[in-house]
Amino acid sequence: MNDIRRTILWVIFGFSMVLLWDQWQIHNGKKATFFPAPAQQVAVATNGTTGSVPSVNSAGVPSSAGSAPLVSVAPATTGSALVNPSVPKERFEVTTDVLKLTFESEGGSLVRTEFLKHTDMSDKSKNFVLLDDNKERVYLAQSGVIGGGAAGSLPTHKTPMTMSGARTLKDGDDELVVKFTSGEVGGIKLVKTYTLRRGAYDMAVKHELTNVSNAPLSPQLYLQLVRDGSKPPGESSFYSTFTGPAVYTTAKKYQKVEFDEIKKKKADYEKQATDGYVAMVQHYFASAWMLPDGMARTISVDGVDIGSSVADCCYRATMITAPETIAPDTTKVIETKFFAGPQQETTLEKLAPGLELVKDYGWLTILAKPLYWLLDKLHGFILNWGWSIVALVVLLKIAFYWLNAKAYASMAKMKAVNPKIMEMRERLKDNPQQMQQEMMRIYREEKVNPMGGCFPIMVQIPVFIALYWVLLSSVEMRNAPWILWIKDLSSPDPYYILPLVMTLTTLLQTALNPTPPDPMQAKMMWFMPLIFSVMFFFFPAGLVLYWITNNILSIAQQWIINTRMGVPPQFNLPKFK
Repeated sequence: MNDIRRTILWVIFGFSMVLLWDQWQIHNGKKATFFPAPAQQVAVATNGTTGSVPSVNSAGVPSSAGSAPLVSVAPATTGSALVNPSVPKERFEVTTDVLKLTFESEGGSLVRTEFLKHTDMSDKSKNFVLLDDNKERVYLAQSGVIGGGAAGSLPTHKTPMTMSGARTLKDGDDELVVKFTSGEVGGIKLVKTYTLRRGAYDMAVKHELTNVSNAPLSPQLYLQLVRDGSKPPGESSFYSTFTGPAVYTTAKKYQKVEFDEIKKKKADYEKQATDGYVAMVQHYFASAWMLPDGMARTISVDGVDIGSSVADCCYRATMITAPETIAPDTTKVIETKFFAGPQQETTLEKLAPGLELVKDYGWLTILAKPLYWLLDKLHGFILNWGWSIVALVVLLKIAFYWLNAKAYASMAKMKAVNPKIMEMRERLKDNPQQMQQEMMRIYREEKVNPMGGCFPIMVQIPVFIALYWVLLSSVEMRNAPWILWIKDLSSPDPYYILPLVMTLTTLLQTALNPTPPDPMQAKMMWFMPLIFSVMFFFFPAGLVLYWITNNILSIAQQWIINTRMGVPPQFNLPKFK
């Protein structure tokens, strides 16, 4: 009915946000609910199958899980250096200006990454740790060689290796080199060289495969990320972001692979490509392995049993490439790149095509990316992310000024004729058909379009939803202060001052609008913003700040337009019976 115009606006707006919430949950592999069910233990086979990258069971014997075509794994042979329980594993700490890394002598794997410029959200006295290997978490970056060995086995991520190189990036140096060297395994000697740069979260990882046998060999290099299926510590139950593997290729672009899909063996992603990367993604941070473009690779995402006591362990994203056959006494060099760090969009764009997509804006990426660009430019001038959010919302309100003006003008006309509508409804309450006809006559004579205020606002909804995602996804908000008590725009207001202000401004905006004549509609008009506001008590302060700014500017514009049209602003308070 035409007289529910304001209710329609609130319902459209409120339900748009509810739909956004549900689609965000579903889009990221969760049920559409504020409190998702805990993840179930992943069921994976530990029996060996041909065509897979080796894992290790509790006995320390190579096994395999999942599927990665083109690869064959044979059991360890007597005397092989593939697995040697008598060789103790050692760990080495390597430090740059932004990273503290822990490498393991077994396979030369990266088992821990501590970010020196990012504070942990749960305990702000500590630095944030992404990759880790302990009793509570598993998140590892591994690489090795499989297939075509003289003795059926080659240097994998379980092969003992010797470390050499610097441990600390010295003042004045721009890079640090760490090298891991294996013994001869199956006729192949593997040397991994990590090159870390000052200020960088990415590193070049050179794999040198030397054939020390008397026959040509055709080994394959694999790069993999192994992670448990738990959400990052401190993740809010009131908003959801994607956690899990992701694959990027030019053919199919960015493909998220949900943990549930892996468990059900229904994961859909590009399995053969000549470009792209595999990644593990979570809120604000990601890791990724990259091969040079033009190099054919097989991609696999599966579950793997590594004999860990960690719940829901583990999931694996793997890339495998097959270099040309290596002749005796010949070395083949494969240049790869590894990234583990914050999802800073401008940095990711420079590392690899499509890598910035790990910062996931969902289906409104086309709007979110320019909004982030503008926000970043504003911050470069203002140097405060809080005030940059305020400035961005002001610019958006200016850009949509005329659309809003039309909407508020239509609302003002509706408010002006509202007394006539109320009197007519009371007079004809026993004759609904005549009431409808009379209502349409009044609208026609007064030149009022009951839906005139809806369309301009609906046009803007996608833009503000996209801005919501920008603020929720941007790592720059972590530990970024605004003013006084707001020390972290990515955390809820500790004193709930901003959510209370947002609730008050939302109610004020509702009070400025004409009250629907139907009592039920009038109740909905007040209950919708109240219910909507409750969510914001648990949202990051940056999101609440953006919404407050939008509310205040909308109230000011509506007040001015109503006054100009001769409809003085007045507060319509609820009258519930």
